[in-house]
Parts: sequence; structure tokens; C-alpha cells
Amino acid sequence: MTELGLRPLLPTLFQLAECPVYDALAGRLLFCDILKGDIHAVELATGAHRSWSFPSLVASFGLTEGGKFVVALKHSVVLFDPENGESRLLAEVGADKPTARLNDGKVGPDGAFWVGSINEAPDKAPIGALYRIDASGKVETKVEGIKASNGLAWTADGRTMFLSDTRGVWIDRWNFDPATGAMSGRTRIAEPDDAGGRPDGGATDMDGFYWSAGISAAKLNRYAPDGKLVASFAVPAAAPTMPAFGGPDGRSLFVTSLREGRSAEQLAAYPLSGSVFEGRAPVAGVPAFRFKDR
Repeated sequence: MTELGLRPLLPTLFQLAECPVYDALAGRLLFCDILKGDIHAVELATGAHRSWSFPSLVASFGLTEGGKFVVALKHSVVLFDPENGESRLLAEVGADKPTARLNDGKVGPDGAFWVGSINEAPDKAPIGALYRIDASGKVETKVEGIKASNGLAWTADGRTMFLSDTRGVWIDRWNFDPATGAMSGRTRIAEPDDAGGRPDGGATDMDGFYWSAGISAAKLNRYAPDGKLVASFAVPAAAPTMPAFGGPDGRSLFVTSLREGRSAEQLAAYPLSGSVFEGRAPVAGVPAFRFKDR
């Protein structure tokens, strides 16, 4: 048992579990299996588990005000109705960069869907970007020059945004306008190394601190708003990919992880790699924002 009490939510070992999102209205955790192109939902009270499959990889997704999912596929964003399985194209995003694909994404406090991209070419050139997509399908490019966009998170008041580049390697902070999505005052707050944990997915707690999955170090790192590392928690997986908060009091902590590409030595040391974990955090987290689709 880890300090956070992390234990597998399901017995399944996924190749690339990502994007945990707690749906407070339904009392369930959702997450995606990127490579299989699936979104999963687990009811926390009953353990009931269901999933939906998509025609391409599922990079990330968010919840909408109307009960749908806003889903980032390889080069597009769709609105998906989990009740009838129907999808509607919202926007084509990043198709002009064939070696890049969409990656980490979340709904922001402005009610728009924010999603970044990652360059999968061998040279890993910084051609990735961060995009904002609103309910009309309008796409805005907000940040460029990224190798692997990750770690999107906002503070509870919606006035601070965090973003990381897993291959950059950096964590940056912006002032954010929750009414318009305008960003200003970009500040580099941390440049983690492999031993400390390169920054993958992120989340924020109600104290304004930033939690980052240290994908290279089997750690979950908590940073102060100024970038000071204040806590580092062990995760029972070689490569944790993203944390998320939830539960009735906001203190349930969920962490997804990666199994694909791990060495035999890593899997021997961390046999639960690929699990989706549930534990308890010392502080409550910021609830998921919802996409304004109505």
C-alpha cells in the first residue's frame, strides 16, 4: 500500500490508460485506453463497468453540460452521445501536421475544450501545439513549439492554467481569463528531470497546488504554484500518466498508468503497470469543468 493508498480500481492492465475524469453527476470515473480507442466508465458505488469504442485512438476527452463526451481522436474532435452511440464532428484539428496527433486534453473553466498535440516522428521536433475548441467548432491555436503537450489543469477559480511538455522538459503557468479563455503572463515554474519524474498528465487541488504524473520515475509530484516541489508520492506503476480528483468529498484520487514499452525489469518491479488506481489525497481537488454544448 502506498502513502496515498493507491490500489487498482479494475483488475485489467491497460496498454495506455489516460485521462481520468470524475463524473460527479453519475458517481463514476471515466478514462480512456488511447491505443485501443476506448472510453471506460466505472461506477464507484457498484463497480459496474462499461465502455465505448471509437474508430481511431482516443487521445483525451471531457464531459459536456448536455451529458455527452467531447472526444479528441487522432486529428479531430467529436461530440459523442454515450446513450445512443452517435458522434458528430466538431472540428478537424492538427491534420496539417501528419506526424503529430492529438494528446492530452481537458475542458477549461471557459467551457471550451483544450487539447494539445504530440510529434510522433523520430526527430521529435517541437511541432506540437495547444488548441482551444468551442461549441461552434472554432479552433484557436494558443501555444506552439511543443514536443509533447501534457499536464493541462486549472485552479478552482479558473484564473490560473498549467501546461507541461513531457519531452521539453517543462511545466509552465499562465494567468487565465475564465470568461474568454485569454492567456497571459507565461511563467516557467519547473524543469523536472528523469529521476524526479518528467511531467505527464496533471491536476490541481483546492489549495492551488499542481499535481503532476512523473512518468519516468513512478511518482506523483505536488508542486506549489511557484513551482516548488512540496511532495513526491510513490505510485505502484512504472509510468503513471495522469492524476484526477473526485468522489463525494473531492479527496478520492485516481491515477492512470502506462504498460506499453516498459522493460521486463520495469514490469517485474511494477507488475501493476497499466492499472487505473484509486486512493485518497490529503486535500480535495478541483472538480472537472464541463463543455458548453447547450
